[in-house]
Amino acid sequence: MCGIGGFSHQSAQSPALVQLMKQALRQRGPDAQHSRSWDSNGQPVDPHQAATLALVHTRLAIIDPRPEADQPMGNEDGSVWISYNGEVYDWQADAAELKRQGLVFHTRSDTEFILRAYQYWGIGLLPRLRGKFALAILDLNQQVLWLITDRLGLKPLVYSLIDGNLAFASLVRALIPLLPRSQRHWSPAAIDAYLAHRSIPCPHSIFSGINRLPAGHYARFDLRQRKLTQHRYWSLESAVQSHADSERSWEDLSWTVQLRQAIELRTVADRPVGLFLSGGIDSTVVASHLADSGHQDMRTFTAAFADSAFDESQQALRTARHLHLNAEIIAIPQPSPEDFRQIVADLDEPFADPGALPLWYLARAAATQVKVVLSGDGGDELLGGYKRYAQHLRSAWRKNRWKIPLILTASPEAKGWHKLLLEAGLGWLDAYSLRFSGFNPCQRLFLQPDFKGPLHYWTPPDWQERSPLEQLLAIDRTNVLPDYILRKSDLCSMCHGLELRAPLLDYRLVEAIQRLPPQARFTQPPKQLFRQVCPALDELGLFAAKKRGFNPPLGPLLQQQEWLSDLGVRLEQLTNGQIQTTAVKRLLGASNRPRLASDEQILQLLILAESLQQLKTLADNTIIL
Repeated sequence: MCGIGGFSHQSAQSPALVQLMKQALRQRGPDAQHSRSWDSNGQPVDPHQAATLALVHTRLAIIDPRPEADQPMGNEDGSVWISYNGEVYDWQADAAELKRQGLVFHTRSDTEFILRAYQYWGIGLLPRLRGKFALAILDLNQQVLWLITDRLGLKPLVYSLIDGNLAFASLVRALIPLLPRSQRHWSPAAIDAYLAHRSIPCPHSIFSGINRLPAGHYARFDLRQRKLTQHRYWSLESAVQSHADSERSWEDLSWTVQLRQAIELRTVADRPVGLFLSGGIDSTVVASHLADSGHQDMRTFTAAFADSAFDESQQALRTARHLHLNAEIIAIPQPSPEDFRQIVADLDEPFADPGALPLWYLARAAATQVKVVLSGDGGDELLGGYKRYAQHLRSAWRKNRWKIPLILTASPEAKGWHKLLLEAGLGWLDAYSLRFSGFNPCQRLFLQPDFKGPLHYWTPPDWQERSPLEQLLAIDRTNVLPDYILRKSDLCSMCHGLELRAPLLDYRLVEAIQRLPPQARFTQPPKQLFRQVCPALDELGLFAAKKRGFNPPLGPLLQQQEWLSDLGVRLEQLTNGQIQTTAVKRLLGASNRPRLASDEQILQLLILAESLQQLKTLADNTIIL
């Protein structure tokens, strides 16, 4: 688990750029920071000299923490190098095969396995990588730089390609030093997308010149021709079909086998391991396996919200005691102005999930005791656990054929007949974006009267769905999961030097569950499939328990009126007039009457203003030497 970065430019770049990259990525890898640089002829150069090609790495050491396993890591003759963020599991059998073929290993790290696997199989190593990863492989013999993301988007990778010059990193902020001044401007579409979705969906970023590499993709950059091509190497549809055509044993394909393996593999570490435990089903399934398999000494961490309907700490405490696990309850404070600014900075660019606030505090507390935590992320997307699925399925009868003519008009309203009319004017799948939106299309037009964007910015899934529910799950799997849920988990944990592992999103488990018949996957109440592996769910009464979110109470935070007094003015200035002051003021409402905006929408605008101000300061003050 680390931060990665690098560049390939046509002209020599100052070594100060490498140092700025390291500085921006350091919190992701506090244990070691290194780089390697080359000139235009592919010859190594001193780190203090200008270079046309560089790899940067900041390390959080989890497996084989010795300096020998630091990165960037190269092979013996220096022709292949890797800079890698993530964790790959269950690779030892393939490593044994590589050793039989004569490749020599000098560490116990999964980094070296990937390096040796590329030496032997080339880009054909990808099917052998089980885990989460964002990695760069530099092949100086072939004059190719590969950028690769894991199948489900657990690890981030952003890049910039301008006039044949490529730069990449784990964070947007790490790329600002590499952006020409002429490219340091916001993407108007990204601002609109943020208002729509509370995050900026792939492939966009807040800067026009920075993009995201989608999950399950690799990019090939030709160092000679200066061209980047993208390829998708995994999709759930093709993976499930290929398994259907194979002759693999039932035992190998069993979801229960894959679940046990997925959890157990993620307990392997040379640093202390813990568990984020909520009062819900998904993390309880993980906790139950840990308890049953001899990990009773593992510490669990649970967030507690004072005087909040979202508090699950007492249920989580009962679960930990039932399973004889160590439990620690973390009281989540109201963010101070200083913490709020730091949280926004650690979220890298505008990102407005209220759950990021408690997760940031929870990760900070856990990082003082462990360096790895397991979580229950992914269960809702696998088994249809969110309430919004049932809500939206009530109108599935109209599909995409029945809708009234839609004429978008600028309006701050978000409830009642106005919302129903807007939903009726959209196709059924398009209307699903309203179930998980920040501002609806009419509100966005009200805030930005001179900018009219699409109804939503989601990437259409390529799954040929069999049912309306499968369509909603595919939308979430392609968009909400990587762009929202997993981005939040990565950013809020890694900023504290904490690795978060999500066993329910092991790709082999995801494929195995996807192959199950709908009646097994989709039950009422949801997730009864887990009864087969976790008796504690019934013993604790979790199927009958009310599902809660992970949102903190926002009222006290938003009562600090000094944050709101000039919010409209700041947003108009920061967005170059795209968002207008008068619209923000009306949306917030006068102090003596209820706001038209919800608390989450107000938080979304606050985060946008703070994030843009921070990024503008960085962009204005970062000098290209």
